[in-house]
Amino acid sequence: MTESRLETVRRLPTHVEDLRTGPPDVFVDSSDTHWARLDWSELGRPYLVENTSRAKRDWERQHGEDMPIPVQWEHFNRSFHALFASDVPKRIADTRRELAKRVVGLDARATSGVMRELVQLGVWNYVQRVQDAVWDPRGKRSLFEGLDLRRPRILFLGAAEGYEAMQLLAQYPGGEAVLVDYDAFCRDERFATFPETYPFLGHNPRTGGWDVHRIRDFDIDFVVSDIRDLDFGAEFDIVLSVGLLEHFPDEHKPLALDWHRKFLKPGGYAIMTTPRRQWRSRAFYLAMGEIMNYGYRELMDERQLGLYAYENGFEILRCGFIKAHNGIVARPR
Repeated sequence: MTESRLETVRRLPTHVEDLRTGPPDVFVDSSDTHWARLDWSELGRPYLVENTSRAKRDWERQHGEDMPIPVQWEHFNRSFHALFASDVPKRIADTRRELAKRVVGLDARATSGVMRELVQLGVWNYVQRVQDAVWDPRGKRSLFEGLDLRRPRILFLGAAEGYEAMQLLAQYPGGEAVLVDYDAFCRDERFATFPETYPFLGHNPRTGGWDVHRIRDFDIDFVVSDIRDLDFGAEFDIVLSVGLLEHFPDEHKPLALDWHRKFLKPGGYAIMTTPRRQWRSRAFYLAMGEIMNYGYRELMDERQLGLYAYENGFEILRCGFIKAHNGIVARPR
């Protein structure tokens, strides 16, 4: 990549390529919070997303039981990946033409379904291609920067396509990542089809300047496994999760947080993000419920995320929020 490509933004049919090196659009730092003084009566509890997908309800009626959690994730991963893989402008144009046909044909039921799809595509276009809020490279670089790391070994729990591990490998080059997800679809489709040309921006330790990496430059292994079945020891410099903790009710959060602790080397970093509690996120999960909402999900703010970690034995080194996510960097106390 030539220097002339730096500071550029390209909006492709499926995603944004953002090579701006300046400050992120949004990074609000709450690291100076006095965690020992916080309590839940001050913060309140996270917001529970309660609207669930019709496909989940139909599955449960058909099978006469609650949809098992692994099946929930299978449905979610396939639906979510279909959006990532879409040529969004083309799909919007095609859906508008389909809507016009249904309206002319006075097909009210089909019109309703097509309108719902058009709304979902419009929301996804805004979030992914206008705001770049799903991957948010500039915000995540800011969250991940300044760590004492050389060639880190990274464990990504519930990795999906592994985006954040790749960003970390670009910022701290020469390391390796182990991605873990118990849905093989994440390895075989979401990771395997990640855009080969997508540019990850990081510093070059030899020159002190910027460097651009792509997925082919990274040392990544993908393990299909339940997190509970992993046989790793305390051998990683970073244990990372993105959108994991909010899927656990409070009684199970200590277990989820312990997974971040048990695989860390002494002095290693636990990095966690969750979706932000804000009106835009509520609107997103309302509009996208048919695609996204198959299981338990909360929205929280950055201090709620930090307090969960603090109460479960972590020292909070960095805490803040970016466009759509809260983020913390922590160490076991």
